[in-house]
Amino acid sequence: MDHTPHLYVERRAAQRPACPLLSLIVPVYNEAEVLDLFLAETGSALAGQTVAVEYVFVDDGSRDASADLIGARLAAGLPGRLVGLSRNFGKEAAMTAGLQHARGDIVVVLDADLQDPPALVPQMIDAWRAGYDVVYGLRVDRSSDTAMKRGTASLFYRLFNRLAHIDMPANAGDFRLMDRRVVEALLSLPERNRFMKGLFAWVGFPSVAIPYERPPRRAGAGKWNYWKLWNFALDGFTGFTTVPLRMWLYGGALAAALALAYAAFLIVRVLAYGIDVPGYASTMTAILFFAGVQLLSIGMIGEYVARLFTEAKQRPVFLVQDVIEGAPAAEVGHTAAGHEAGDA
Repeated sequence: MDHTPHLYVERRAAQRPACPLLSLIVPVYNEAEVLDLFLAETGSALAGQTVAVEYVFVDDGSRDASADLIGARLAAGLPGRLVGLSRNFGKEAAMTAGLQHARGDIVVVLDADLQDPPALVPQMIDAWRAGYDVVYGLRVDRSSDTAMKRGTASLFYRLFNRLAHIDMPANAGDFRLMDRRVVEALLSLPERNRFMKGLFAWVGFPSVAIPYERPPRRAGAGKWNYWKLWNFALDGFTGFTTVPLRMWLYGGALAAALALAYAAFLIVRVLAYGIDVPGYASTMTAILFFAGVQLLSIGMIGEYVARLFTEAKQRPVFLVQDVIEGAPAAEVGHTAAGHEAGDA
């Protein structure tokens, strides 16, 4: 839901260029099966739009023919470029690389598997012309996902918004349009552990949602698994809130208070009834319980220390092995013609 004062939106709407340059940032990892279909549907969706278009494909270490296919399309006249990373760095790094190499007045991040419908891009452009700097897709139907994935995603968004100091829209993925000044704000953030959903929400700016039903993949196989999603969630929590550390502080204080209370109870009982021989089972249970609590607390601290270690090394988020330029950005009509020539 949009809560932006209308003054800012109206001022931004008056400043929009008549024919902006649109950069389509497309992270690619083994998507050769669907790339031609993606280009066809994207070109069809943008037909008739008063924009110049460039594609920014980021090859995140693909092992199939994705890079060859994109290179052939660029050589045939497709406007934009292929940014080839030196290995697989992950989608967050690929999106960051795309933002760095995009030249557009507006950029749209979307997946090549067509689960982010290109048909929504014209609506996003209309909302941008109305003055919004961020237009994000809001998934209202995730029936293409498994029940477990839907449930864990819902739990993650609820916990994140309760613990973090930002408001991240639930079921809003990476599919979004951003104005150039939003892109520059994101690129100014120096952290290496880049949880992009959180960063998108952190920078703010006038935003509005476009609801849509998330379709299934059109070809190929998904790259996510539950282990990756678990680590992704940890990156989100540790990158935007210190509440887990505080929870162990409060938990330790509570455990210490309970221990003192139990010690006082034992003293009173011994004074009242004489010496009592403690049981082995209860002693071992207490030792194992508090040892487990200590290990968990050390592990939580370790998660934050590990991220400090990563930030302190100051390694780049990604490395680029090559950038292959295609045709210059062109208005949509010329773009479509060039693509058809490439297909022929």
